Amino acid sequence: MKNPSVKKNIKENLSKNSHKVYLASDHAGFVLKKFLIEKIIKLGFEPIDLGCDSAEKSVDYPDYAQKLCKKITEKNNGILICGSGIGISIAANRFKNVRAALCHDVKSAKASRAHNDANVLCLGARVITSKMALAIVKAFFFTEFEGERHAARIKKLSK
Repeated sequence: MKNPSVKKNIKENLSKNSHKVYLASDHAGFVLKKFLIEKIIKLGFEPIDLGCDSAEKSVDYPDYAQKLCKKITEKNNGILICGSGIGISIAANRFKNVRAALCHDVKSAKASRAHNDANVLCLGARVITSKMALAIVKAFFFTEFEGERHAARIKKLSK
């Protein structure tokens, strides 16, 4: 991270953002999930791995999306990972009060938080690198919801 203001912002946000982060994946996202678990500990978060437990055995992403989405509260966020990120984001968005955002770059991760108050980050392990995934995770967790005009739109999503 070369930008000193970004480093300062991350350090300032660690204390107020330190909380549990639930993670789940299917077999295609297993390796990326394990990588991210190690990295988010260093960012000051408490990762809770909800499975799957191997890249070897094929599993169904809707099962893991459901497992994670049942844990999401106002204080907790989640990360879901499958091969493309598409299936698991579709599955996650079927749950009340879950705003899952599929992000493939930092810009979309920031927008998903600032404008949509997303609380579940979805990633595609087969379409982004682990380095990009980490940058996306940082952007997602250290961008705050802007509220104001966006709040009314979020309220409509809950109806």
